[in-house]
Amino acid sequence: MKTVTLYTDGACSGNPGPGGWGCILEYNGHEKELSGGEENTTNNRMELTAVIRGLEALKESCVVELYSDSKYVIDALEKGWAWGWKKRGWVKSDKKPALNPDLWEQLLNLTQKHELHYHWVKGHAENPKNNRCDQLAVAEWKKLK
Repeated sequence: MKTVTLYTDGACSGNPGPGGWGCILEYNGHEKELSGGEENTTNNRMELTAVIRGLEALKESCVVELYSDSKYVIDALEKGWAWGWKKRGWVKSDKKPALNPDLWEQLLNLTQKHELHYHWVKGHAENPKNNRCDQLAVAEWKKLK
């Protein structure tokens, strides 16, 4: 399988409010930037959407090195929380409803098509690709203000 690197970020002006997402796919020295936005959303929905759109762009099963500054996304996938939420009918272990089940459903389906390796990166720090994803996401929500 090909190994692809996927950087993602989401941003929101207000929470909820206009939001944007951005991602960068890297393979074999080539880069592809994707981004989009929604008029009324949350930061976590944009973080999830960035990962979903990046994985959807892959035309075949790949090993994916996923870099995100979202603990929500990385922990829920890496620690298996999202699978537990799904198994319990989108209820968390504390009996509260899991948020964003529509997006988690899409993302969990996509994770079964690829071999994912998760990497949390500090946001707004030294990672230039994460910073670029943030720029893409912010540019998208600014279009909606």
